[in-house]
Amino acid sequence: VAARLKKPVTEISKMTIWGNHSATQYPDLTSAEAGGKKVAQLIDDSAWVEQTFIPTVQKRGAAIIEARGSSSAASAANAAIDHIRDWVHGTPPGDWVSMGVPSDGSYGIPEGVIYGYPVTCKNGGYEIVQGISISDASRKRMDATHQEVQEEKAAVKHLLG
Repeated sequence: VAARLKKPVTEISKMTIWGNHSATQYPDLTSAEAGGKKVAQLIDDSAWVEQTFIPTVQKRGAAIIEARGSSSAASAANAAIDHIRDWVHGTPPGDWVSMGVPSDGSYGIPEGVIYGYPVTCKNGGYEIVQGISISDASRKRMDATHQEVQEEKAAVKHLLG
């Protein structure tokens, strides 16, 4: 998004990644802003969003492995550091990050399912951002990634006792 808009990454806020950490994750530009303006309006190119942006984000893990010729562990480690920093020190006022957290039933995802949500962090805690408008197209993508999480859970259920 930042590259497309020719803006620094630090100007992008309220970016949401819904769901599983896999090729079904859904990067949602609905609330994203760049310099306080809606990213979707600034980009105004649904073909680019659907055919380039979303698939690029969904395949980023594989792309990192391909580019490095080895594991994406360094990228995952950096993400873990960012995650813990935000969780412990808090998110900037008026912004949020996406984290895999146990669902509280928000946005129709059953309670207890670990799912990627937009969250704000403060004092070592987090809260799922509420009130984001979900279009029918977004709902389909969110449900698809939730279904994958459920399938993964079912596949290992026998190991959990």
